[in-house]
Amino acid sequence: MPNFRIEPAEQLVYASFVDCNLAAARVNGSVRVFTGKYGEDPVWGAGSDLRYVDGSDPADALAQPLEAFTEPHLPANAEPGRPGLHGAVWFESLYSPEADGRRLYALYHNENYPQTLPWDPATGRGYRDRDWPTGLRGAGSAQAVCRIGVMASTDGGESWQDLGILLEDLHPRLVLAPTNRNYTFPGGVGDPSAVVSGDHLYVFFGEYGYPGDYRAETWDAATEAAGQCVSVARISLADLDEPAGRARRWDGTAFAAAPDAAGAPIRALQIPAALGGGPVSAGDRSFYWGPSVSWNVYLECWVMTLARVDSEFWAGDSVWLSFNPHADLGEGANSQDWSPPRLLLRKPGHTLWYPALQPVRESAQGGAMHLGSTARLWVKDLGPSVHRYLSEHVVRFERT
Repeated sequence: MPNFRIEPAEQLVYASFVDCNLAAARVNGSVRVFTGKYGEDPVWGAGSDLRYVDGSDPADALAQPLEAFTEPHLPANAEPGRPGLHGAVWFESLYSPEADGRRLYALYHNENYPQTLPWDPATGRGYRDRDWPTGLRGAGSAQAVCRIGVMASTDGGESWQDLGILLEDLHPRLVLAPTNRNYTFPGGVGDPSAVVSGDHLYVFFGEYGYPGDYRAETWDAATEAAGQCVSVARISLADLDEPAGRARRWDGTAFAAAPDAAGAPIRALQIPAALGGGPVSAGDRSFYWGPSVSWNVYLECWVMTLARVDSEFWAGDSVWLSFNPHADLGEGANSQDWSPPRLLLRKPGHTLWYPALQPVRESAQGGAMHLGSTARLWVKDLGPSVHRYLSEHVVRFERT
């Protein structure tokens, strides 16, 4: 596996709101970056700050002032119980099949509650408002369930059409009260990072649900933990215009599990119980989440950054790195062959979310998501008094 070292650098602060992975693509020769939240949210309030900004390269885009950002046209939320877009969305990965980037696909993180996506017995979708666990805002607030969906644009991201849900965990797999004590998610899949390998889009994501039907009287901590952490699914590039039902999760031997069925997480990215690992619902055990995957043209391998939860309220003060040497993620079990994560950064007293590596100016020619020998580390830093998306370090890679 490659070596790396992290070095302090001039502090850079991103001007707009970030609560997700950076979604970036080349559009008409520029790098276009999308961040922010859009849509209904009965707990935290509706989001209206999903915006994009352009730059000559990733570093230039991330340095733009707030007045340079543009709000795209996004589909409206549908009424509860009716087909359409429900809940809030965050763009987390972009894919363009063409060099000019006019046609884009965005993978979005989507959060819902029983109020926005009520249980529909006819379809088996939605959530029953029963034994719902307490959320991040304390008594009276609810936890959100995350899903992953796809939107498409034909004008470089200025306007978008919702294509539906790509991956989700259905209500029977949600870990509810009184078991759930994490204050964040009762289950679901979210925070995706997608990359192209061959003729498929590979989607790496956080897996937070129970690997079977949850019942409080039969719940087992070890069983839950065995089905959680970072997982991967894939969808044919030819199916992106009609993605619903088309993705397949890794099931332990192949990409064969349905998009709403339990798959198998990447074992090398799970934390053993002896080292503090455990189920997401416990609230006091550790697990990796929030993968951000890039191809490194210098190392000729995939690089994944990861955040880590170590206590309730989704808190964790560290960033980790993992490597995968296989360019072809579709051959055999290559998509699972990640190195055990190595510590990249720790900031005691802070909570670090959504770490991502971005090219520096001199290595940006490989594309917005392609890294070189040196990269900037960006992370959402929830400090004791202020929350910012910033970069204070560069990472230098070494071939071995």
